[in-house]
Amino acid sequence: VQLQASGGGLVQAGESLRLSCSDSKRTSSNNGVGWFRQAPGKEREFVASISWNGGNTLYQDNVQGRFTISRDRAKNTVYPQMDSLKPEDTAVYYCAVSRSSYAGRGRADYRYWGQGTLVTVSS
Repeated sequence: VQLQASGGGLVQAGESLRLSCSDSKRTSSNNGVGWFRQAPGKEREFVASISWNGGNTLYQDNVQGRFTISRDRAKNTVYPQMDSLKPEDTAVYYCAVSRSSYAGRGRADYRYWGQGTLVTVSS
């Protein structure tokens, strides 16, 4: 598995970004995928996840209703659409491939990690 996260950038509060996570080796199509984020000085935290077929999704309470995760299995890519961004969403965002076909909230559920993409939300 080789994960490439992209789509980060600088936006103003209230604006949107769509991140993407692609698996160039196309070996994770039967696995769940999750997104985590890490703000400066804080622990890496769960953001959202999606099961292998997109049928199950999970969200952190703070992003529920603002973020939507989806996946395109043909492109082996997972997209978190992030709307109504807030300054507290500023962090490096990481995607990760689950050890199973589903994707939980814990870091231990994940086997492979991408390199991260920086999202900065200004007030």
